[in-house]
Parts: sequence; structure tokens; C-alpha cells
Amino acid sequence: MPDIGNVEVIVPNFKIRLSGVTSTIIQLVPVQTRLGQKIATIGPGLPASLPALRWRDLLALWSPPAGKHHRVWHARRNIEMLPGLVMRDLLRMKLKLVFTSASQRKHSGWTKFLISKMDAVIATSAKTATYLERPSTVIMHGIDPERFSPPTDMALAKSTLGLDPTRHYAGCFGRVRHQKGTDLFVESMIRLLPDRPDWSAIIAGRAVGKHQAFEDGLRARVAAAGLSDRILFVGEHTNINDWYRTLDLFIAPQRWEGFGLTPLEAMATAVPVVATDVGAFSEQLQNRDGETGTLIAIDDLDGMTQAAARYMDDAPLRQTVGNAGRRNVLANFSIETEARSLGAIYSSLV
Repeated sequence: MPDIGNVEVIVPNFKIRLSGVTSTIIQLVPVQTRLGQKIATIGPGLPASLPALRWRDLLALWSPPAGKHHRVWHARRNIEMLPGLVMRDLLRMKLKLVFTSASQRKHSGWTKFLISKMDAVIATSAKTATYLERPSTVIMHGIDPERFSPPTDMALAKSTLGLDPTRHYAGCFGRVRHQKGTDLFVESMIRLLPDRPDWSAIIAGRAVGKHQAFEDGLRARVAAAGLSDRILFVGEHTNINDWYRTLDLFIAPQRWEGFGLTPLEAMATAVPVVATDVGAFSEQLQNRDGETGTLIAIDDLDGMTQAAARYMDDAPLRQTVGNAGRRNVLANFSIETEARSLGAIYSSLV
């Protein structure tokens, strides 16, 4: 339990269900702590390993930490900006408010109002910054290139997870729903696998609530195609980095995305990527004529199928593009770089 008197940055998480924002917090805070940032979380849905404040610790926010004029309240959702605003402006607590936006859509009037009251705003991509009606700093998400790293023995990586070590696997990871384009991945595999008997496909992720019928429909489509033993729905896993190590190709078929980490996770694992032009995917792939992966249009099933076929049928290409993707992540998308950039914003405020 951290001493509130020493905490300079508070990261609220006011959503219980796991989401991309929650995952970002879980991955970033340990790195920020390791770098010496005096940071703590507050709220449900986070692992006990993270430094966490109690609700009553908020009563101490009228006094800044030693040697500082303010603390930072770093929000990533509307429901986290609002309490920060109340504490700073109504209760007169010694806070500076930071908001990170990953959204690539027009904001509601309420969200615009909240953002306008922040002391600093961070956009997770250049695209995102264009939707903000105020100055912002672009700090792109990074990942841990040690956690997401190529296997030393791919056959062993596959067999460890119960997969056939002699087969090639194409993967699509994330929530199973229409927005994520899981149906496009399934349809492309139904087209491609019959002519490629040494390939199979993995869908890692789960359908929640109203999306369960969508997954059920996909499973029925796979069964009707006679591919239930080759298009595998493996569910949600906390050791998703191990599943990336089983892949020979990764496809990110999203129809919409705020930022999206899966292409970075695949590239860090030296897996070639086919991704739709949504979220920050074009910025992640650097859009260098296919050097670090292939970008396709949204909802372009034919383009997805053709791009996947090209990689499936060319092992040297998979290796070349996979290695280039890993170098791209190491150079531009390290989570430590993200943490240091956030630390510079905090220091400028407190």
C-alpha cells in the first residue's frame, strides 16, 4: 500500500470489466514505477500487484506531496475526468488533470466540455489528435518487447499450447464481435484453408453478452464449411503472448478501433501482419510499402484474402516482414518510451 504523501500521480480505473484502457494501465504502471515515477492506481478491476490507493486516501489531496505544488490525476475515460474536475475545481484539491484520448470519432458536447477543462491532453495517435478541438501531445502506446518476443523454438511453443507443431497458424486476437471484424477473418480462412492443408487458424478472445450470438453464428459457419478442426476458437487467455508465439501470420480485421495493440504485439513477436486501415494501424505499420506488414481497406474481404494468401504461400516473405516488424517495434513502440514520455508531461505539471 503506497503512502499517499509520496504519490505524485494517481491513475483512476473506474471500469470493472477488462478493456483496452484497463490493459494499458496494467501494463504501464509497473514500468512507470520501475522508472521512478511515484504513481498509484485507484478503482476496481486491477490486479493486486499494482500500487493502489484506498478511497479514503483521496482526503489527503488537499495537500500536495513533498516538494511539489500539485499531484496529477491521469484520466482515460469521461467517468474519470469528472471526479478529477470536481476535486480540483469544487473541492479545491491540489490537482492537475491529464486526459488520454484514443477515440477517433467526433466527441459529444459533454466530452468536449470535460476535455476543455483538462490541464494537459494526450492523443494516442496523430489521427486521434485531429478529433481533439484543443492542443494535445501525441504519445503512442508501446508494448513490452521482452514479453512479446519471438519463440526460441516455435514447434515447442505450439505443442506447449496443445497445437500441432507441424502446422502453420494464422491468428486473429481480440474480442469476438462485428466491430472487430472477426467474421471477415473467418470468411477469409474458409476461402483459403481448403487449398492449404498445412495451415490452420486461431481465434483468441471471447464474445460478451449480446455478441455471443455473433460468435455462435461464426462457429456454425465454420462447421458448415467442414473446418471446425482447423479454425479454432480458443477463448480468452491471460498468457496471450504465448499464443502469439504459435503464429506464422496475424490478421487484424477491425472495422473500427481507437488505437489497437494487437498489430504491435504480433510485430514484436516477429509475426507478419495484415491490418485494416483503422485506429493507429497505419502509423504502427509505418506504411512503408509492405516492409513491416500489409495495410488493407476496411471491410475489404477480397483484399484481406489476397494479402493473407501471399504470406501463406511465401515463407521467406513471412520471415523478412516479421523481422522488419520486430525492428519497427523496438525502434518506435517500446512501452518504456511511452512511460518516459508520460513522465515528462507529469513533471511539467507538478
